[in-house]
Amino acid sequence: MSQGLDWTRDGAQWPHREFSSFVWAAGLQWHVQRFAGPPDGPCLVLLHGTGASTHSWRDLAPLLAQRFEVVAMDLPGHAFTGMPPGGVGSPQLSLPGMARAVHGLLQKLAISPAMLVGHSAGAAVAVRMCLDGLATPRSVLGLNAALMPLGGLAGQVFSPVAKLMASTPFVPRLFAWHAREPAVLQRLLQSTGSTLDAEGTALYQRLVANPGHAAGALGMMANWDLPALWRDLPALAVPLDLVVGERDRTVPPEQATRAMARLSPELNAKYIQLDRLGHLAHEEQSDTVARVIFERFDARA
Repeated sequence: MSQGLDWTRDGAQWPHREFSSFVWAAGLQWHVQRFAGPPDGPCLVLLHGTGASTHSWRDLAPLLAQRFEVVAMDLPGHAFTGMPPGGVGSPQLSLPGMARAVHGLLQKLAISPAMLVGHSAGAAVAVRMCLDGLATPRSVLGLNAALMPLGGLAGQVFSPVAKLMASTPFVPRLFAWHAREPAVLQRLLQSTGSTLDAEGTALYQRLVANPGHAAGALGMMANWDLPALWRDLPALAVPLDLVVGERDRTVPPEQATRAMARLSPELNAKYIQLDRLGHLAHEEQSDTVARVIFERFDARA
């Protein structure tokens, strides 16, 4: 299996390269970006979704750094962070395993986040960390959070199929080869309900065309365990806010409504809708999302 992206070649013009470093933790080499923020500012950790990377925060992170020390990383098997030992079948690509891996990284960095912000599957990682006692932030904010398992036949079929695809060596290569076609990527992006600029599109093109990155994304999907997260959600003790793009076609907005109903009323969870934005809302209107994050952090003070 081909490795992930090469930093010398593919990272030469990566967004915010000057803030990047590589850190060994939890048995992995991680690509981490840190934005210093104001002196003594609280720490905010950003967790991207399946198939993405630090690039997805390229416009949002500098805005958040006005108030926070901001830390973002490529999740295991994604972009410039290494694939866990054991490859696509590694327990570190499961939801609890990824939560533990991120915890290990934050321990190595000596970081105790005041806020976790997760996009899509990244929100599930953040919630799992809190449920498992691996993080105790002031609050968690989910951007188009993927917290709900697939129901019906799709739920019965998806995981086995994903595991089969991820474990077949030629499938990530075939996917990456197919995704090199601009029309294929365009259809993928359109399916999110979001419209990205040329830079965002080009960065996703670089990612999806890499077999190593494709394997990491497939492995993450294959090992995901959302039914357990959904079962445990009522036990969440950390305040959670859910920010939803009205046009999200990847995680339908009604899923956030159903998730809210499972949370303890004591958390005073908030549902915030962003009109005319899709699954990648934080890349479409980073200033709007930054403003919401500031407001919700202050509200949880």
